[in-house]
Amino acid sequence: MAVDPLQVLHAAQRARPESPSATALGTLLIAGATGALGNELVRRLAGSHRYAHTRVLAREPMRDGLRGVETVLVPGAPIAEWPRVSAGTAIVSFDPPRLYHDRERALWLPEPAQLPELARWLRSCGATTLAIVQPHAQGGMPEALKRGLASLDEQAVVALGFDRVILVRSAQKPAAVKHANAGDKLAAWMLSITRFMVPSSEQPVRASKVAELVDVALALAPPGVHIAAPELVWRASQGDLRGVVQSWLVPGG
Repeated sequence: MAVDPLQVLHAAQRARPESPSATALGTLLIAGATGALGNELVRRLAGSHRYAHTRVLAREPMRDGLRGVETVLVPGAPIAEWPRVSAGTAIVSFDPPRLYHDRERALWLPEPAQLPELARWLRSCGATTLAIVQPHAQGGMPEALKRGLASLDEQAVVALGFDRVILVRSAQKPAAVKHANAGDKLAAWMLSITRFMVPSSEQPVRASKVAELVDVALALAPPGVHIAAPELVWRASQGDLRGVVQSWLVPGG
């Protein structure tokens, strides 16, 4: 049964103490708290108590009232004109809202083309750590780009001066396609055999596992740029997630 994201936020806050822990890491801001992945990121990170405060970007007014969690209404103006809010750590996710979650559609979802502008705004808000979950078509990324910066946009983000940038490349499920006629449907069915040609290491991973990987990476990553290829995301989901992430981020550690 699907869970409403606001119910997740409420549940995450029930056990929160009145004052933040002495080891709390400041303010976390989540852009794109939608879809299965966004829901899991909020559930895991807002409820971890590692952050003193959590902010979630919204495009429509939403009633707050959750201790330690705040929805921040962002205007329709260009991102560069948004008012600044304080944030030390930021997460950007691109998972679209699920149609049967009315409240989820009130949350703000970035478009991939907005990433450089959004990152500049986050940097101006004081963010020093940025984690980006960048979904891609399974099996569709050239081998040379899986472990490096795949676009000029990503290079522009890295150049902004964040202490840590964590890029997680997670394979996404193919989008459902509506066919105009029986011929198109038959052709699509015949071509669907190609999905079995995609290596298992590039298959989509459950949202809960991707969120866990992001959580562990934020805890372990040293300064610098760290890129999780889809094969690493898949391998981490198969068992010792923390061990896989640690060997990726702290080789020999």
